[in-house]
Amino acid sequence: MRRDDTAELVEGLQRIGALRLGQFTLSSGRKSEYYVDLRLVPSHPEVYRRALDAYRWMSDTIGTDRFDAIAGIATSGLLMSAPLAVDLGKPMVYVRREDKGHGTRRLVEGDVPAGSRALLVDDLATSGESLAEAVMNLRTSGLVVTDALVLVDRLEGAGLRLKGLGVELRTFVTIDDLAPALNRGITK
Repeated sequence: MRRDDTAELVEGLQRIGALRLGQFTLSSGRKSEYYVDLRLVPSHPEVYRRALDAYRWMSDTIGTDRFDAIAGIATSGLLMSAPLAVDLGKPMVYVRREDKGHGTRRLVEGDVPAGSRALLVDDLATSGESLAEAVMNLRTSGLVVTDALVLVDRLEGAGLRLKGLGVELRTFVTIDDLAPALNRGITK
């Protein structure tokens, strides 16, 4: 995949109904007139492959020698982080949003030594609240985080929020890239 492949990925997202217009409540509780449903992607292998290729391209752009492990955010980020970790031959951990109340009660699951550099992976960025929380939980667990990848950035403050934590947010497409498809009247 190359950065030029943006149009093909957007077309795939449109075709599978991942871009929707309507009235939606986001995980933050905020209302939105559009929704990007990346949870549909794994059900469509050809689009999933393009998405995974985009993550691979972004991680190669960073330089795979700059991180030791992949850290996914449960649950949507796991759909992208697990295959990326396998593809790159890197260990993976994942970050829970809250402790499950039993077992080890860890927020970071997996087995990566303290001091390891983790590349944070999620599917979508909006305000950056869940990404920032994941960064803090990874750091509390002894991991170093300086970069985060998402497939889509809604351009609602995530990059700035992460920058304040010393983390660079890298995205493959933004809502500006998706706007023409949304304006064509996608799935309602």
